[in-house]
Amino acid sequence: MATTRGRVRRHVRETPGVHFNQVTRDLGIATGQAQYHLRRLVNDGELMVERIAGRAHYFDPTFGPWERRALAFLRRETAREIVLRLHADGPLRPETLTTELDLARSTVSWHVSTLSDAGIVTKSDDRPMTITLTRPDRTAELLEVVSPSLPDRLVDRFIRSVDSLFE
Repeated sequence: MATTRGRVRRHVRETPGVHFNQVTRDLGIATGQAQYHLRRLVNDGELMVERIAGRAHYFDPTFGPWERRALAFLRRETAREIVLRLHADGPLRPETLTTELDLARSTVSWHVSTLSDAGIVTKSDDRPMTITLTRPDRTAELLEVVSPSLPDRLVDRFIRSVDSLFE
């Protein structure tokens, strides 16, 4: 029988960038159990934790800083949609993303700024501005590794619906 710590370690390695609450939901363990085992795994160097955009995300130590940020954002539906569009179409203007993804301008602006601050995308200095992926080949590989969880998708959709009310 697998130990709880072993299950937590395996889950994080199989779902890199998973955030704390998702670990508890996916494994059906109590918050205190998750905290204890994750803390021990991090302290023992078996896992890494990084706070990214307000959430604690867990990773196998083999992922570098840029990859950790990218994986965390790819677990969020709206950020993932933006990255997928940039991957498929190449450099795009924010207005194109707004139209093609049916998002509020402020939603696209916030996500693009956040992705840019994390080094996932680059905003051009030109006017009109274009957005490109900073590391398209590695981004494509990471897109295959991760998909957003149902709770993450629901939160994103709620935020998008509320944001569109104020647009």
